[in-house]
Amino acid sequence: MRPAALFPARGERYSRATMQFLQTERLTIRPFTEDDAAFILELVNDAEWLRFIGDKNVHSQDDARRYLREGPLAMVARHGLGLCHVERRIDGLALGMCGLIKRDTLDDVDLGFAFLPGARGRGYAREAAAAVVGFGFGTLGLKRIVAISDPDNQASARVLEAAGLRFERLLPAGTTSATSKALRLFARDAPSAHQPNEGPR
Repeated sequence: MRPAALFPARGERYSRATMQFLQTERLTIRPFTEDDAAFILELVNDAEWLRFIGDKNVHSQDDARRYLREGPLAMVARHGLGLCHVERRIDGLALGMCGLIKRDTLDDVDLGFAFLPGARGRGYAREAAAAVVGFGFGTLGLKRIVAISDPDNQASARVLEAAGLRFERLLPAGTTSATSKALRLFARDAPSAHQPNEGPR
């Protein structure tokens, strides 16, 4: 994994000239731009997204640009971190999203990810999650990273466990979203000086 500052300086406008990328063996993880609207339109209307994350009311590329402005781009502007675009290094194929989120309803920064159907079952989510967790602990100096997951989403739980997060407790319904279901909270503390952070698997 190439060490890099993943996000532009706070307050700096997104542009491809200022963005720096995080790379793993197979992936490039970079901040979103509004040019990614077509990909977002496809991703957030995937059946698994709708089942486990929810309907974001994104039905056109204009909606997708609004989602990007009010979601990932706004979070980077506020907190200096956010969800990022994940693509395959060899050909630039868009695969999914992965990044760190700061929710008002959680004390800790949490890991989020979602991948298109064709990218599942190939280890891409695990590779991206491990890289982002390593970036959070190593570059951002976070002391703890958490993640939330629908109890029925076993694939998500496996990705989180591969990134070193462990199930901690159930969150009451409505704690982090409008869903009527309780969600599982996973967590991982920063590695100690005698326990180096693991790289992507």
